[in-house]
Amino acid sequence: MTAPPDVFTRDTRQLVLFEAIYTGLSMTRAAEKLGLSQPTVSIRVGKLRRQLQDPLFVRTAGGLKPTPCAEALIGPVREALESLRRLSGESPVFDPAREARVFRIAMTDASHVTLLPALLARVRALGPNLGLEVLPISAGTGRDLEEGRADLAIGSVAGLQSGFHEQKLYDQDFVCLVSARHPRIGPGGMSARTYLQEAHVGILTGVSYSALRVSLATQRVRRRVMLELPGFMGLAAIVASTDLVATVPRHIGETLAQSSAIRAVRCPVRIDGFAVKQYWHERYHRDPGHRWLRSLSFELFERGGPHRSARKSRGPLSGS
Repeated sequence: MTAPPDVFTRDTRQLVLFEAIYTGLSMTRAAEKLGLSQPTVSIRVGKLRRQLQDPLFVRTAGGLKPTPCAEALIGPVREALESLRRLSGESPVFDPAREARVFRIAMTDASHVTLLPALLARVRALGPNLGLEVLPISAGTGRDLEEGRADLAIGSVAGLQSGFHEQKLYDQDFVCLVSARHPRIGPGGMSARTYLQEAHVGILTGVSYSALRVSLATQRVRRRVMLELPGFMGLAAIVASTDLVATVPRHIGETLAQSSAIRAVRCPVRIDGFAVKQYWHERYHRDPGHRWLRSLSFELFERGGPHRSARKSRGPLSGS
């Protein structure tokens, strides 16, 4: 085996970073996969470029591409990483097929509908003796992660201090839900004027409510809210049986709109979106089971995961 240059062997983190960038051909995706900030990735890549005297990855019309130097290095780098994995006997490997364990995950009630079914299905397929316990995201989620009462949080958790890791999964925007038999809003959607004239149902939960409220207040838009719900439970039945409009995050909207009684249409008012991330504490960062769970979640949900594929198969959103 040809050994990688000294710049790699002095810091094995450079091996991992180089391989992640080469595999995904994206600095951003490598940062998300490794749980690193963009500035950290830029600094490390800059160091590699200076020491190897080669740009390694260059931007082209077709995206990020490796240079001949990077092409020559990827083989030795991957062999070195595989050797290190075989030699790291002090770090036990998590085998989901053999383990019996319950993972505790904090998420919103909307995620019970959008994310939990896919996550549960994958966990059960890989680990017949693995289970999940779902907790709500609350003001105490940070303490739960720190003290081990929760293994992972998926959603948007504010106010976390040092000692926490976060990894972006996807960006979330908003759609409107209406009854498929709505007397004034058809498949073509609605105008901003119609949005203001119609009656609405408000969902008073989580970061989506805060983002919606702030965006509407900034634009001085006042909805006629006729009903307020503490969560998404019961929303589908309300929308299907009334002429109320619900403005909700895209994933829960499109999931509920799979029912023939509900239609998802483009929101005619600009609502600032937000990022859905997964969070964990440094205390459990190197735990093999935690690492397996985080990797599984990232593979399922990064860039929208199964929901993105489902949207492609169903075609464009009404009114878009």
